[in-house]
Amino acid sequence: MRRRFSKGVIAIIVIVTVLAVAITVGLFTLLRRVTPLVDLGEGCRITTPEGSLELDIEQAKVAAVIAAVAARRKLPERAVVIAYATAMQESKLENLTGGDRDSVGAFQQRPSQGWGTPKQLVDPVYASGKFFAALVKVRNYRKLPLHEAAQEVQRSADGSAYAQHEADGKILAAGFTGRVPGAVHCWYPAPTGKTPLPDEQGAARRLARALGPGDAFEAPSRRRGWLVAAWSIAHAKTFGLSRIRYDGQSWVSAKSHDGWTADPGSSAKKVELS
Repeated sequence: MRRRFSKGVIAIIVIVTVLAVAITVGLFTLLRRVTPLVDLGEGCRITTPEGSLELDIEQAKVAAVIAAVAARRKLPERAVVIAYATAMQESKLENLTGGDRDSVGAFQQRPSQGWGTPKQLVDPVYASGKFFAALVKVRNYRKLPLHEAAQEVQRSADGSAYAQHEADGKILAAGFTGRVPGAVHCWYPAPTGKTPLPDEQGAARRLARALGPGDAFEAPSRRRGWLVAAWSIAHAKTFGLSRIRYDGQSWVSAKSHDGWTADPGSSAKKVELS
């Protein structure tokens, strides 16, 4: 015998079903928003049309410096991709104080081979500058396969190994050079105890070492502005920055897991720190 339900019962069933779905979706969204802080503690995510990649904050700081030094030298994005692939193979994009024999730094450059002193080579600005100075001397480096261009600079035991990092290098370059706006997103827990005052002047001095003299936070172009914003968000924890504003967007350290959010009042002419 077929059981028939009244219209009222059917309406109740529909309402309960809709509410259950809404609650499930809401919980799923909430969990997605808090997962980075709970599971990862702190880190950075670079999201571009080329794909997505996660770094720890120290790796992101090195990546940001490499892009800034390349911008100072007015180098093409291809040079930045080669630098990232090289540093990922040599050090996993970490500023190492040691390595194979006397190798140090993100590019594992060797003082005994004339790259500089150990103290100089653990300075990412100096190390990046030395890498790019050697790269631009490689004939047709923009057109060479990535591993061949990198090997001409590094002269490593197995130059083919650089090729495996090309895709990740493209993701990083798209984000940290500012070509993809708002691609770099970092998060970390709020500091315990007394909150340190933001050191905007310290951040300005550090950025100027990579980008060159002048107001490093000015944005003569949108791409330059987002490069500076990416550098700033990677260094936000180091300098105690509470807010970064640029181009209609802002990032707030207290809600760092939210990433860049709409901020209509922020300028497109300058990256603002506080």
